Amino acid sequence: MRHKPLRRGFALVAVIALVGGCGTAGSSASSGPSSASAPASAGGSSSLGGTIKIGGGFALTGAESALDLPAANGAKLAVKEINAAGGIGGAQIDFIIHDSKYDMTVTAQTAKQFVEQDKVSLFIGYTDSDSVLAAGPTFQAANIPFITVGATSPKLPSQIGDQLFLAAFGDNVQAAVGAEYAAKKFGKNAYFLVDKGIEYTTLLGRYFKARFTELGGTIALEDSYEDQATDFSAQIAKVKTLTPKPDFYYVAAMPYNIGPVVKQFRDAGITGPIVGGDGYDTPDLIKVAGAASENVFFTTHALIDSTGGTDGIKKFIAAYKAEYGNDPENAFAALGYDTVYLLADAVKRAGGTDAAAVKSAIEGTTDFAGITGKITFSADAHVPQKGVTVIEVSGGKFTLAGEVVPEKVPDPNT
Repeated sequence: MRHKPLRRGFALVAVIALVGGCGTAGSSASSGPSSASAPASAGGSSSLGGTIKIGGGFALTGAESALDLPAANGAKLAVKEINAAGGIGGAQIDFIIHDSKYDMTVTAQTAKQFVEQDKVSLFIGYTDSDSVLAAGPTFQAANIPFITVGATSPKLPSQIGDQLFLAAFGDNVQAAVGAEYAAKKFGKNAYFLVDKGIEYTTLLGRYFKARFTELGGTIALEDSYEDQATDFSAQIAKVKTLTPKPDFYYVAAMPYNIGPVVKQFRDAGITGPIVGGDGYDTPDLIKVAGAASENVFFTTHALIDSTGGTDGIKKFIAAYKAEYGNDPENAFAALGYDTVYLLADAVKRAGGTDAAAVKSAIEGTTDFAGITGKITFSADAHVPQKGVTVIEVSGGKFTLAGEVVPEKVPDPNT
């Protein structure tokens, strides 16, 4: 699929400074909409009225909180903006959040709580595929439309059912970009390391390997580690036996692992480019690895930067900082924000929260202008085709290395 790179765009109608914080249940929010085919939170109409209960499942604590907490904060900000602007067709959003703790048992339990106790009509949440797999069947069985904020497995809609949509691109898309970018920039001899215990890293690595070898690349060594590993000396010892040295090192890692991996590789004298996916998009990478994080590249959803980002991203950063007292931690904050506006737009076009009508409205979304890229769905495509941002860690900061749409994407079932 050859296209010109998609541009990031967003119109923030109103920014209201509000008290920050990260509520855990019943959070409501305030002020102005993102733009899509129609403004999501235009407050003039009172056709809906009342209250719309939307559930939000996020790991506010636990290993995935580096991504989920910003995503939850971005979602809460969007809710507050929409409510302050009059809600969705006059209806206020009651945004109910429960902490899944990145524990799959808790995730499944809270999914039932959303359905059976909270009686939510709609649901958003999670930045990882394993959590979606744990919670998704409950929402599917209850016929509740569910948009995952940041999970990226393109298999999820077929695994869960027709009520599930992704706000982010699929792992096959970002892995293809990683393979094409690295092959062109660094060379075609790669070391490949994967966290073998996680759905996200397993699929990301599989799609990278498929696209890279298709490009004529060779894998000098393929290795893996257990998800809870803290010592990577065994993997490093194997790397140091390779002759010649790989052109780059592709590491499919979770956010809680990538800092230690990078630091230990660099401390062992492995200085070549390290490449990976959006699991790297956490301040913990630089916090843990420090100066060792230089020459690291990763694919993600947008560059959240007040100087180098788009106008829409700059406005979002200002709103987020006014709300929480700090800049957005990563692109997952923007994904949470986009997801709420995306769902609100669909509810407005559906004229209410009837599940069949909302599902049909989401499937009818065309070129929704989120700050993480334009989103289009169809009845046959619940994973949006979006451009991918490539980030380089340089000078102790995340910097823009490129905006890329891959030339070819591996089949999700590869």
